[in-house]
Amino acid sequence: MPAYKRILLKLSGEALMGDDAYGINRATIVRMVQEVREITSLGCEVAVVIGGGNIFRGVAGGSVGMDRATADYMGMLATVMNALALADTMRQEGMTARVMSAISIDQVVEPYVRPKALQYLEEGKVVVFAAGTGNPFFTTDTAAALRGAEVGAEVVLKATKVDGVYTADPKKDPHATRYSSITFDEAIAKNLQVMDATAFALCRDQRLPIRVFSIVKPGALKRLVMGEDEGTLVHV
Repeated sequence: MPAYKRILLKLSGEALMGDDAYGINRATIVRMVQEVREITSLGCEVAVVIGGGNIFRGVAGGSVGMDRATADYMGMLATVMNALALADTMRQEGMTARVMSAISIDQVVEPYVRPKALQYLEEGKVVVFAAGTGNPFFTTDTAAALRGAEVGAEVVLKATKVDGVYTADPKKDPHATRYSSITFDEAIAKNLQVMDATAFALCRDQRLPIRVFSIVKPGALKRLVMGEDEGTLVHV
């Protein structure tokens, strides 16, 4: 039995790049989707928030000097592209996915409507939330916290390239150790960059735990959903 009935998985756009400089690496996206399929087959309901860094940072040179709100809207459109790629890969792997966008692009994806999202999750469909919160100045981390709270997820799973939260940067400090679990207040006091401040505060206020884990590590997502000690749990 999975430890969680409903989760919110936060994937960065960069996670889709694999070893490429930008864009979507086919083998990487297929592997991630297969890991998600594995946990849905256990009966776990999955919602996904996807970032856009793999696409937008590829053109970000052109955004230097650009109005911040305009740049943020471009980033939101990048997340829609990623969400479509993710949903299509899920379809090819025999899953049913629905993309819901916070900004209206009716010919491409359906708009985010909370009751509809809840219905899809209850039906066992994977819901991919695109376009962040639909507002500039907010990150996709904040979108993950917001959607996680809205759909009643039991945990926000933040997929990174590092297998948890460390006392220091493990690439720079060989003595850095991984926290198995840490409270929100401890993470703030130690200035550990788990998520951006808005997302972090929202999760803390809603008593929504965050688990940081490595999406690069095979089987990590399944072990985590099964309640094993994987990554770092940030809790109230």
